[in-house]
Amino acid sequence: MTTASTAQPTSSQPLPPTDAKERVSQWMKQIQDKICQALESADGAGKFQQDEWEREEGGGGRSRVLREGNVLEQGGVNFSEVWGSHLPPSILTQRPEAAGHKFYATGTSMVLHPRNPYIPTVHLNYRYFEAGPVWWFGGGIDLTPYYPFAEDAAHLHKTLKQACDNHHPEYYPVFKRWCDEYFYLKHRQETRGVGGIFFDYQDGREGQLYRGPHSNSPAAVYSNQLGNQPPRNWEEIFAFVCDCGEAFLPSYLPIVDRRKNIEYGDRERNFQLYRRGRYVEFNLVYDRGTIFGLQTNGRTESILMSLPPLVRWEYGYTPEPNTPEAELYDTFLKPQDWANWNP
Repeated sequence: MTTASTAQPTSSQPLPPTDAKERVSQWMKQIQDKICQALESADGAGKFQQDEWEREEGGGGRSRVLREGNVLEQGGVNFSEVWGSHLPPSILTQRPEAAGHKFYATGTSMVLHPRNPYIPTVHLNYRYFEAGPVWWFGGGIDLTPYYPFAEDAAHLHKTLKQACDNHHPEYYPVFKRWCDEYFYLKHRQETRGVGGIFFDYQDGREGQLYRGPHSNSPAAVYSNQLGNQPPRNWEEIFAFVCDCGEAFLPSYLPIVDRRKNIEYGDRERNFQLYRRGRYVEFNLVYDRGTIFGLQTNGRTESILMSLPPLVRWEYGYTPEPNTPEAELYDTFLKPQDWANWNP
């Protein structure tokens, strides 16, 4: 197939291998397969329905959705691979040097909305771009609990930290802070959940690990204190992304096993549906993956599969003091050092 032109190195950016697009595409499909198989086994009843689609301008994907399972009320695990002649504004505002070049983009994204309110929602996305002289990886994992279990947040963060530490001692400290920054609802002044890791524009060039838009955020300040990091090659960053993807199942499935049989009632279910509204607000207002998909004429059903099947809003809601719902707001929706949490 003909996709984008092969990326050429700048004076400070290493060249990706000639088979970079094929290798990343193959891994993205493999991790989609592995996650779907494990989730079907954990659910015990639900099966993923697959829809393959093509994009008129170039590329396509395969969307998989599981509905009305024992554990998952709805979950989607998508793979996409698209190419074209013009990048959308959402990318060019961050990487203007890519303007005027053909582009290639591939990724796997996932959002799981469990039925039981005691099981947190989880999101994963890893992606790769080439556009003329530039290339980069991005992505991450974040957890959105409805009820506060510190051991669940700590388990996810410790698992992700280990995957990061295997590649760079400062990946987790920077990317954890970046995740807290990215999954933040400015109009609510609260984080979406307990975070995880998030990174973008990792292209191997010498410089700061944080490459986000906020110069004074905790992620930016921490990254600045580290100073410029040595160059990393394409293979090193790809290996890091692969290990992060492999870390998802051991970071999340133990949480599902601990919470899936806890009984709940209308109070917990109504609070879960209310908090799901935050997910909708973030994905429709801020999420860059949603914006990129819509701006590049992606498949709308696949782009919006991240939205929960049921959700509610309530005017002026405030949790009752000294309740689990209040603890979520008071502690869990504020950045914490979860990787060093101890009972």
